[in-house]
Amino acid sequence: MISEVFKNLIARLGAVHFNWRSFQQHRPRPYLRFLTNQRKMKLLLLIHTCFAMGMANRVYIHPFELLNAGDLGCEATDSKDKQPLDTIHSVTAIQASTEPDPRPATEELKNLTRWTAEVAELQNSVGLRMYDALSSKQRDVNILLSPYTAFGTLVSLYLGTSKSTANDYEEFLGLIWNTEKSVCKKIITGHKVLRALKAISSLSDGPQDEFRTLVWTFVSSDADLSKDFAHGIQEFSDTSFIRAVNFSQPKEAETQVNLFIQKTSHSKVENLFKDITQSTNLLFASAAHFKGNWRTAFQPEKTTVQDFWIDEKSTVKVPLMTHTSDYMHLSDDNKKCTVVKLGLSKQTYMLLVLPNEGTGLQDIENKLKTDTISKWHIHLKEKYLELSLPKFSMTAVTDLRSLFSDMSVEKFLLGSNTNFQRLSTKGNFMVDKVINKVLFEMSEEGIDVLNKSQDERVPLRVTMDRPFLFIIVEGNTNAILMLGRIQNPTL
Repeated sequence: MISEVFKNLIARLGAVHFNWRSFQQHRPRPYLRFLTNQRKMKLLLLIHTCFAMGMANRVYIHPFELLNAGDLGCEATDSKDKQPLDTIHSVTAIQASTEPDPRPATEELKNLTRWTAEVAELQNSVGLRMYDALSSKQRDVNILLSPYTAFGTLVSLYLGTSKSTANDYEEFLGLIWNTEKSVCKKIITGHKVLRALKAISSLSDGPQDEFRTLVWTFVSSDADLSKDFAHGIQEFSDTSFIRAVNFSQPKEAETQVNLFIQKTSHSKVENLFKDITQSTNLLFASAAHFKGNWRTAFQPEKTTVQDFWIDEKSTVKVPLMTHTSDYMHLSDDNKKCTVVKLGLSKQTYMLLVLPNEGTGLQDIENKLKTDTISKWHIHLKEKYLELSLPKFSMTAVTDLRSLFSDMSVEKFLLGSNTNFQRLSTKGNFMVDKVINKVLFEMSEEGIDVLNKSQDERVPLRVTMDRPFLFIIVEGNTNAILMLGRIQNPTL
């Protein structure tokens, strides 16, 4: 009887292809394992999970259409542990070369359109959960995250996981699909996910816009490194560097590592790593850089210095760019916000999300789900606007270990008890630090020539003069490349 009630509940909440038998067999999420052994607590967990599946931004059980294409493997997670580990025994020393690692040939994906659509949905869901944790912890400050790079980082690390850690990564990333007629666990191939990610980033690059990802991996000089992991990094990044470092002298190693990153990023990324120790095994860093142009330029003669309200009592002076034209626009009465779409390259666009007067930005962020963004885009309508937007560029650094601690999943994904024995044959090999840096910048210039002909219509004024969200989306797949909060444009 209870199962029927929950089945109906899930159906009403809009879950797609929900499998009740696999749900009953599906083990608790890693960060809820302590809710076992008590019948009442199990019931509460069941109720909570049912609601989460229908309403929250979760991907642990996902309707993979790729299953029909035969792209999922039916195997136990620990099956790969029985295979010999193929490693790079002589990793290039950090002093030897600053040239990027050579790019190996990769097999093209069949059903590429389907792959990119599925992977975009997965990375959006994971990225929005991570952003939610960031925004809850870091209130009243600017925030910037690249769901694309964060997801690629985690899938790359997943290639080196083993046993229960591999299970935890599969659940967190949504790489599992349990079928009703099969007792096996079907898992998406990590390398195909990474290749699909790279295809998504390639779609985002237009003649004026550029989205680039750099990855650095520093491994202890007394350890080898998995070829599988190294290949995965190269599959999703544009440029990668794998270097061996002698960590026996931590201060010297820290200087070497940070100087190497600075040189190979043309000084755009500096001083990422601190507190390196003699026991360090592996450092992982990535940088996502989006440099774009507006589809239509703002009008320089209309740029004026105005007040920007960082809170109800405080303002800062900022230059507001203004352009009057037809924009895709939505007034969302339910979420109490205004959404405006700005074209960038041919397919990439930006969504600006401005809370209504009296509505806090946190209220919007708390409701930000993957279906929210898709519904906004569907309901946008063309409207004649006078849009004013502050000039801004942003950089942000996210320590994934710290973020996962806030999400209560750190010990399962990057903690001291995690198992990364598929990364190296060295005993007790650990991933010590994982850092993501994001850089965002926009030019005032535009791709299209501005039409200065007189228009007698009266525009609706939309002024971004208080905290707002911006979302950079690749339009073919709806993949979120970057997601940020502007609390203070002067910072």
